[in-house]
Amino acid sequence: MATVRIPTAWRSLAAHQGEVRVAGATVGEVLDNLGRAHPGLGARVLDEKGEVRRYVNVFLGDEDIRALQERDTPVTDGDRLLLVPAMAGG
Repeated sequence: MATVRIPTAWRSLAAHQGEVRVAGATVGEVLDNLGRAHPGLGARVLDEKGEVRRYVNVFLGDEDIRALQERDTPVTDGDRLLLVPAMAGG
């Protein structure tokens, strides 16, 4: 199981938890299972095709999954995923 760190702005979508443990052998499986457990959060992270939304960055440890194998990146027990929504403003 991986630990997924939930951004403060999205914690209300994850029962006000800062971290959740989620099963999965790949980043994609973890994100899919996260979305099943917390549908509102899943809708923020994944688009209708199941891909990570372009304004969401997902890190496995210190590495952006886009620099790895994206959704196919392997996850081992104890790995940590960090969800980071892009910030905009002016």
